[in-house]
Amino acid sequence: MAAHPMETPVATPFDYDEDGKHDGFLRLYHSNETNGYGYVPIPVISVKNGEGPTALLVGGNHGNEYEGIVALMNLARDLEASSVRGRVLILPSLNFPAVMAGRRSSPLDGANLNRCFPGDPLGSPTQVTAHYVSSVLLPLTDLVIDLHAGGRSSEFIPCALVREGRNEHETTELARLAEWFGAPISFVSSGKGGGGARTLAGECTRQGIPCLTAELGGGETLSQRGLQLATEGVRRILSQFGILQSTALPTGASTRWVKKGPHDRLHADVAGIFEPRIKLGEHVSPGKVAGLIHFPDFPMRKPEEVRFESSGYILSCHIPALVGRGDELCTLVNDV
Repeated sequence: MAAHPMETPVATPFDYDEDGKHDGFLRLYHSNETNGYGYVPIPVISVKNGEGPTALLVGGNHGNEYEGIVALMNLARDLEASSVRGRVLILPSLNFPAVMAGRRSSPLDGANLNRCFPGDPLGSPTQVTAHYVSSVLLPLTDLVIDLHAGGRSSEFIPCALVREGRNEHETTELARLAEWFGAPISFVSSGKGGGGARTLAGECTRQGIPCLTAELGGGETLSQRGLQLATEGVRRILSQFGILQSTALPTGASTRWVKKGPHDRLHADVAGIFEPRIKLGEHVSPGKVAGLIHFPDFPMRKPEEVRFESSGYILSCHIPALVGRGDELCTLVNDV
């Protein structure tokens, strides 16, 4: 069991620099009421063959987003060192406690891993996990693919996003990842929404590592469409990057480039039961009714209409009918 220097308390089961195919579990040591000296096992697979670039493939950053988890487990079983030039590091269930609990955030500390980067080696288990990725894995890496979905709260049209680069050339190079991935739609994110710099993508930007993030479905289901996109899209990128020997893969569809603006999220202003009047991919205009919010605590109160203030195509929709004030009901995008 190889241990890294004091910068991380996580132990690694093998040497990442060793050629061949290796699999095991990172040991994230964690003391709790039932196991004072135990560890959290985080699956890790390394496939290496000589010199070349390194790709880090991540699933289960959020534990209830399943397309990426399954796609990367399938890839880990199929991939052989003889088909690789360089190295592929696969973490199919990075937030392992959350995956096993079917939750977005870790049941160990309630933390959202994709809001914890760059992490803290002396922090909670989730912060330690983020720190291991930031301090041990990313310095080895030339490319990161982080596979997501809508989890419990929403459903997405399968899509890919990249962050803005530090200059126009970097942004253009990052956009090529999305072209290779071949999602139905792609967009360039400013990184100012959501978790910003605290996400894995944000940490990759800080370290100057190309990163593609994909949203592949949602509703805590396993979408066959999203699974196929993840399976083929990851292989296409690895092939184009020169890591994976070219195989007979379907050519990715020409992705449709869209953009998100600062006012392209529609939120609930009141709590209640949301009755949607929209569907994924639909084009809406200002004033169109997105849905009604019903009030179970005031059954005689007239439902409140929720209307759009801007136009665009529906990228994602809220899944649970019960919404709270401030919940996102849908996200809009527009053609570039």
